Amino acid sequence: MDSILQPWPWYVSGPLITLVMVFLIYFGKTFGMSSNLRTFCSIGGAGKYSDFFKFDWKAQKWNLTVVLGAIVGGFIAVNFLSDGSAIELNPQTVLDLKELGFENAGASLLPAEIYDWNHVLTLKGLAVLIVGGFLVGFGTRYAGGCTSGHAITGLSNLQLPSLIAVIGFFAGGLIMTHFLLPLIFKA
Repeated sequence: MDSILQPWPWYVSGPLITLVMVFLIYFGKTFGMSSNLRTFCSIGGAGKYSDFFKFDWKAQKWNLTVVLGAIVGGFIAVNFLSDGSAIELNPQTVLDLKELGFENAGASLLPAEIYDWNHVLTLKGLAVLIVGGFLVGFGTRYAGGCTSGHAITGLSNLQLPSLIAVIGFFAGGLIMTHFLLPLIFKA
């Protein structure tokens, strides 16, 4: 039973992702999470206020199963397939994060210094979430899709724009990690 609670190795999860992609390509569908936000906004009536949300969302309702699957899958993974142990971080990463003021780095998936209500409801916490949310939303729209859509579907279809977008996502992540995060959280 203990082995079932360990993360799935790449040689199991990788082929499963490949199998899903083969089915999606076969049926002419694409995978991505950002398109679901557009669908939810359209269902909620956002098409009355913006032409971007005026489309036949019913043709995309199959994609809403991705959201449902992420929610149900996450619940099953946390409650039935997890042993509750902390995530494994490189010791140097833990030291680097402590230097930035993250006291319990690796003790939980989401650091309290960012996601705890006591920190979220501060000026810095709200600014990080609002500016970060805006940049993610703008970037997703500007890139024509999200990281999962480009990195999984786009690269599987050998699309050059997806390769460029993925390179940009990684470059942005490196810039955030090594330059901006220390500026924001330096104690």
